[in-house]
Amino acid sequence: MVNPGHAPAGADGVVTTRARRARRAATSTTVAEAVGVSQSTVSRALRGDPRVREETRRLIAEAAERLGYRPTWATSTEPSPTRTIGVVVSDLTNPFFPSLLTPVHDELRILGYRVALFAERTDIPTGQQALHNLLDHSIDGVLATTATLDSRLTEALGERDRPLVLLNRYVDGLDVDRVVADNHKGGGAAARHVIDLGHERIGVIRGPANTSTSRDRHAGLLAAVDQARLTLDDRLVHEGPFSHQSGYQHALQMLRLPEPPTALVCGNDVIAFGAIDAAKSLGLEVPRDVSVVGFDDVPMASWEVFQLTTVRQPLDEMARAAARLLVERLEYDGDLGEGRERLFATSLVRRSTTQPPRS
Repeated sequence: MVNPGHAPAGADGVVTTRARRARRAATSTTVAEAVGVSQSTVSRALRGDPRVREETRRLIAEAAERLGYRPTWATSTEPSPTRTIGVVVSDLTNPFFPSLLTPVHDELRILGYRVALFAERTDIPTGQQALHNLLDHSIDGVLATTATLDSRLTEALGERDRPLVLLNRYVDGLDVDRVVADNHKGGGAAARHVIDLGHERIGVIRGPANTSTSRDRHAGLLAAVDQARLTLDDRLVHEGPFSHQSGYQHALQMLRLPEPPTALVCGNDVIAFGAIDAAKSLGLEVPRDVSVVGFDDVPMASWEVFQLTTVRQPLDEMARAAARLLVERLEYDGDLGEGRERLFATSLVRRSTTQPPRS
């Protein structure tokens, strides 16, 4: 879904002053109309993209010469494009990130770009500084999957005039393109599921508070709990990284209480895997003794060993949408306007780790 407030300039008759000025002279759009091709084909042809047929390239070059069109990058002192996209992740051991990386890589390859992978802890100052040093002129743009609410990543990119697209997370007040799932509704769906099963003593293992994903999922969960007129026990609400260890340790603490939770709602699938391991280490059975719900629906969630009930976000579609948004920023010869948003719906996937509580 496209946020109506973030429509590209030029769409539905909305044209910026900058775009009006550009149209007084020849533009890539003018050339495209003269040749009968798309604007993106003009951009690719003039940049030497091998996907453009030689005959088409010749016609475009002749039309550009005749109309007096010269792309801004052709006269710029900036280094020429490398057709390389930097993709930033924080933990390659987390199965969530490969689920995003594969479709991102595939989509960018189709669009004629290659991927440079940066595995940096952008949630800590040293990781942000290391990334700042890596983002040199060999990168045309950046797709970040791990942005935190207090991230300084955009400052590094702004200094280098590199476009940024956020995938899976967003930063408040940051005017860049972003692709996210409806985490608020997803968190509410997870909570309502266990409540509808009859669970009242619910434990929560959320992700780090400095991420939009954790914040929005937890807010949705709290709204559902409040709507059901239930109250969460403070001892049953824990926060930690999106990791197996976090799920394991926090689940152990709660399940050892005199009155343990009958259901655990986890910030993501990896936390849920840790919680399941913790329950089994205590001799408990999932879901007979405790129900467990995850979030993301990574491929491992459907494995027979887990059969995890979880909230699905369409990772493949989201990753491909983010790749396309970034390439549009790189190749569109005009003003795309404010940061655009693609918001994807979430859905509950019921498997074998939830059932009504034991009486």
